[in-house]
Amino acid sequence: MSVSREEFRSIVGAFPTGVTVVTVMDADGRAKGLTSNAFTSVSADPPLLLVCVDKSSRSLPALRQAGSFVVHFLAESASELSAVFASRSHDKFAGLAWTPSEVANGAPVLEEGVVAHAECRTYAEVDAGDHVILLGRIECGERRGGSPLMYYQRQYGAWPSPVDA
Repeated sequence: MSVSREEFRSIVGAFPTGVTVVTVMDADGRAKGLTSNAFTSVSADPPLLLVCVDKSSRSLPALRQAGSFVVHFLAESASELSAVFASRSHDKFAGLAWTPSEVANGAPVLEEGVVAHAECRTYAEVDAGDHVILLGRIECGERRGGSPLMYYQRQYGAWPSPVDA
């Protein structure tokens, strides 16, 4: 017996997560990106993280081809940014300030709405149902501080208090 798609979403929606935006530069020099709350750290040695990408994502071909990407951990004020990157918009970067990553083949590093980012080279790819798991080796990054954006039961929220130790 298997749970339905709605039951699955209800069950996993009971677990609060942070919200990330993953960016990449495609082979034609176009910035691409998507929102993902399916993220976790994997290993400190080597420094690995993973992000899950829907196989229907228009950014997936660029992620596979580039062999690198940037993961941005969104700030509590960035729910609109998350919504833009979760959309099917063709120009998700309109009006956004970003710089090209030297490590991740020019992938955009967002300048605002981010508490931290990790610039990664693809370490491995794993087929997983209707998603692909991308393991990234963190080559560099930065913690900027502030409170993260959270996602719980299909709603955005903020962490109760800033933790800037």
